[in-house]
Amino acid sequence: MDLWTMIVLVVALGCGAGVAESYFKTQRSKKSQHASDEAANKEVAELRQRIEVLEKIVTDSKYQLKRELDQL
Repeated sequence: MDLWTMIVLVVALGCGAGVAESYFKTQRSKKSQHASDEAANKEVAELRQRIEVLEKIVTDSKYQLKRELDQL
């Protein structure tokens, strides 16, 4: 193996290592982002459920009757 072949081989290995490192770093960030997306979706679903309960309370006729009596 002559000098230029060795230089090309070292440069190719260095570039390949950089590409592999970038690929694995991207894969790790995708996994962590996916987990945070799932947590946000779960929180949104819980908040929607709470809003539905509050809407049921506010639109309940007993609640409105109590409000009207309190205003008198």
